[in-house]
Amino acid sequence: MARPVNEINAGSMADIAFLLLIFFLVTTTMDIDTGITRKLPPPPPEDVPPPKVKERNTFKVLVSKSDRLLINGKPGDISLLRQQTRDFLSNPNLKSPVSPEDMPEKKEPIYIELLGGDIYVSKGIVSLKNDRGTSYDMYIQVQNELAAAIRELRDEMSKKYFGLKFSQLTDKDKIKAIKKAIPVAISEAEPEDIGGH
Repeated sequence: MARPVNEINAGSMADIAFLLLIFFLVTTTMDIDTGITRKLPPPPPEDVPPPKVKERNTFKVLVSKSDRLLINGKPGDISLLRQQTRDFLSNPNLKSPVSPEDMPEKKEPIYIELLGGDIYVSKGIVSLKNDRGTSYDMYIQVQNELAAAIRELRDEMSKKYFGLKFSQLTDKDKIKAIKKAIPVAISEAEPEDIGGH
């Protein structure tokens, strides 16, 4: 006569496996991809030629494959990039030949009612170009400094007219007015082999 085989109670094994699964899900860290939030403009129609930009209205930032900056053809420093960008876009010295044109005799102002009427908007454009070998870390640092310069200019104008930082504004018309007065004027060229060590 055959011996009866004792059955193993597997009910508690399922509970233990489930608890272990929950433990590992809770204690494991997941890598999160970092990125840059940018709303890109729609592509221009093919029959419309690109606008011509004067050389003096362009703030050129080049990043070499060795993560070195060239700002308007001269060696630059990431710690100074934000202030240099602010100075260029805000154009504190209207008569300077290296500042973008926004003198009243050179162009028409833009009427923005919420900002009290006529506002002279800088024609300055930041042109960013990277080498294909530029590190992602340096690319993010440069992008952060350029975005911070524009954010600070918008904060200043928002505080001046509305008493709040730009990020604290909730009225869509006020947000639109500040964006119109200080647009994000960053042009990024396709990466290429710029060189540098």
